[in-house]
Amino acid sequence: MAAIGDYPLPKFHFQVEWGDGFRIGFTEVSGLDFETEVIEYREGSNKKYNKTKQPGLTKYSNVTLKRGTFQGDFDFFTEWQKTYQFQEGNNTGSVYRRPVTIKLLDENHEPIITWVLENAWPSKVQSTDLKADANEVAIETMELVHEGLKIQEAN
Repeated sequence: MAAIGDYPLPKFHFQVEWGDGFRIGFTEVSGLDFETEVIEYREGSNKKYNKTKQPGLTKYSNVTLKRGTFQGDFDFFTEWQKTYQFQEGNNTGSVYRRPVTIKLLDENHEPIITWVLENAWPSKVQSTDLKADANEVAIETMELVHEGLKIQEAN
């Protein structure tokens, strides 16, 4: 529980590690959520006119990563290409499935909260949109699917 005088954590200082410690800078991470489905059940001999509810399967949202587009930097497309090569039969599944670690950092650059995506791989890569009258930075987007989410708090 938070002590009196503690402030909520700012969300602008974070780091993303891609598998084997490879870091890619991002401007935005979203979709770090999950939902447990509800199983409703009613036994035929139950005298109550309501159902009992119990937890079912958990489903995880896709995680969206956004970053600025840089000349000569094709990390997004290289990672997506590994998925494509697997579909073509040229690679094993372990090449494109990897843990992705997202860390919320404090002012000393130490992790406060860590999210670990299990067996994550890029299902969608989107290049920036182009607009002649825009005064914005070019942004690339990558959507990751994964098979589990672990949330760890720093000690």
